[in-house]
Order: sequence, then structure tokens, then C-alpha cells
Amino acid sequence: MIRSLTTAALGMSAQQLKVDTISNNLANVNTTGYKKSDVQFQDLMYQNIQSGNVDQSNNKEKPGTIQIGHGNKPIASFKTFTVGAIEETGNPLDIAINGKGFLQVLKPDGTIAFSRDGSLRMDNSGNLVNASGLSLYPEITIPDNAESVNISEDGIISVKYPDEIQPEEIGQIELATFINPAGLESIGGNLFDKTSASGEPVFSTPGDEGVGTIVQAYLEKSNVDIVKEMVGLIVAQRAYEINSKAIRTSDELLSMANNLKR
Repeated sequence: MIRSLTTAALGMSAQQLKVDTISNNLANVNTTGYKKSDVQFQDLMYQNIQSGNVDQSNNKEKPGTIQIGHGNKPIASFKTFTVGAIEETGNPLDIAINGKGFLQVLKPDGTIAFSRDGSLRMDNSGNLVNASGLSLYPEITIPDNAESVNISEDGIISVKYPDEIQPEEIGQIELATFINPAGLESIGGNLFDKTSASGEPVFSTPGDEGVGTIVQAYLEKSNVDIVKEMVGLIVAQRAYEINSKAIRTSDELLSMANNLKR
């Protein structure tokens, strides 16, 4: 009887985590480059009440066993790195990655973080930075007298100066890919850090085999599907409710047992 209380309590805790994850997905439905998360669960150890061994009395093997489980637990939270909708912004410094790959940005401590957010701007020195002011890496500086900026599909940045016909190449965007992007660690600010699970980054030119291309004046939106998230929210709510009813039922059965002597 007590087992059902703890098992159902674990079920409620698991569904609460599911609701928290869905809530975060919905909160970031308009976040540039956001990748939705999903929680994976696994069942816990089982108690063997009766095994399927051979019955010594009639020398026949039992076709099944009697096992009672002890609930479930969250095992991992995975990011889904499908490409979100790409929308035009009209800003020549905005870029979207059409396919696999991550932009590199330089963190204040000098290490590299990775991002799908291509909303770039210029700081007061002309350096290309993201919305948080972190510099794109390798660093690219737009000259003061540049009349226009062009970013090609393979990541070459060129500028056109007044009274000049041919644009001048000033830099190259480099993309990083991972063998297991789901293993990246989210650190906020639309940034990811590499981990032992993600593996080391592989640096490539946009458009190389297996690497996405750059689309200028566009941004990649969140890949959250609102309808699917709402359905998942309803399922998690019902699962939470049914686990709470299991606790209530167990409590009523315990109450009946306590009142047998009256």
C-alpha cells in the first residue's frame, strides 16, 4: 500500500518537470534561434514477487513473472535542433543558418560559445556583435566609410565603398558543427557550451558538405510547435491528475484498513 504512495508521488514529480519544460518552450516561442527541449523518462527498478523458474512440483516452467515497479525518473533533457522558420527582416546584418551549424561568439572570459541567433549589429568600434554585445568570432570589423554590406551564402563578408564599383572582402564567417548537438549545454542568452557529450566542434565554411548556408537579411525563429506543446501540456496535466488520484485512492485504502478494528 505504501509503495503506491511513493510511486504515484514520483509520477507527479516527473509530470511537473514535463510541464516546466513545456512552459519554457512556450515562453521562448518567439526567441530567435531557440531550440525546443523534451524530457525523457525511464522506469525504476522492479521487485520480483514471483519468478518464471521451473515449478519443482510438476516440472513445468511458468510462462511469466510477477513484478512490481517503483515509478519513474527523468533521465535526460534533450534539445531538438531542427531548423526553425526563416523570416525576412530587411536588416543586412541579420543572418540565418539554413541547415546545420552554429555561429561562434566570444564570451567575456575569452572562451567560445555557440549560437543559432544571427541577429548581428555593429558596436561603437564597428565590430560585429550579437544582441548581448558579444563579438562574432573570428572577429569582423565593418569600416566606417562602408556604404553597404553583403554576406554571401558561403559566409564571405564584403563591403562597398563610395565611388567604387567592386566590393572589397573583409572577412569570413565560420560555422561550427558537432557530432551530437543534443549534448550541448544551454547557458542562456541564446548560447550553448560544448560538453563531453557534444564532442569537440568541427569548423567549416558555410555551404561545405553537411553544413548549412548563410541567408542574409533573415533570422531563424524558434522551432517550437505551439499546437504540439499544448497537446503535450494537456497530456502531462492529465497524467499529473491521475497520479494524484492514485495517491488519494491509496490513502482511502489505508484509512479502511485502519478502521477495520472499529
